[in-house]
Amino acid sequence: MTELRYVYAVCDALDAPLAAEPAGVGGATPRRIDHAGLTAVVSEVPAGQFSEGALRRNLENLDWLAGTARAHQDVIAALAAVTSPLPLRLATVFRDDDGVRAMLEEQQERFRTSLARIADRVEWGVKVFVEDQPAQSAPTPGAEQRERVSAQSLGAGSGRDYLRRRRAEREGRDQVWRQAETFAQSLHDRLCAGSAETRIHPPQNPELAKSSGRNVLNGAYLVDRSASEAFVELVDATKDGQPGLRVELTGPWAAYSFSAPPEEREDAASPAVGDAS
Repeated sequence: MTELRYVYAVCDALDAPLAAEPAGVGGATPRRIDHAGLTAVVSEVPAGQFSEGALRRNLENLDWLAGTARAHQDVIAALAAVTSPLPLRLATVFRDDDGVRAMLEEQQERFRTSLARIADRVEWGVKVFVEDQPAQSAPTPGAEQRERVSAQSLGAGSGRDYLRRRRAEREGRDQVWRQAETFAQSLHDRLCAGSAETRIHPPQNPELAKSSGRNVLNGAYLVDRSASEAFVELVDATKDGQPGLRVELTGPWAAYSFSAPPEEREDAASPAVGDAS
């Protein structure tokens, strides 16, 4: 069976063994390919699953995609325990070892520049959610129209009461969003002060993420390892200070969000905090 080379990450010349021996994609043990003063961490994968045509089909298979992503992340997490790896895109594949060496040769300056940016740094993720409002503030389809008709049938006074109540509810929701955006921007500004680089990702879809609430901040922060304790303490100090808001911290991760140079990122000109309205 023809085997291809799956590349997980590129590192500075790596001498230390991995802190663990993770199973790579398809269960294959990762190994190193050294060239031009750099190390690529790779494993063999079957061409039947990773050739161009097969990949196109498999990437539409959510179970296959999830398993591949987990194995990819497991290898990079093991690398992150001993160095600061530069993660490559999921399913980066070459025909053979020589193809990997050619990549290291051709992109060595770009790799070295990126590795210098992330050296001795880790990525932390911070999300802010506006908690779901009680059910009575979000009437079911048709309920508002029925209530309006009922109020009108009781007379002008009841109709005015109904409109005042609805206006107060809308103003209350608007106030919650204004407070959430102010809080998220303030938190982001403080976290930026302790970070080498930051990125704002699009608001997280609650249905896809299976998470409650509306996401108003979805930030990634590149932080010196030595400053990570202070960064975590700053986030933890905010978690219970805002009723109706939820702050989530994830990490530390390898620098997934910062693997590309800043000028190549899609969000290079994006605002500090995304619009979650």
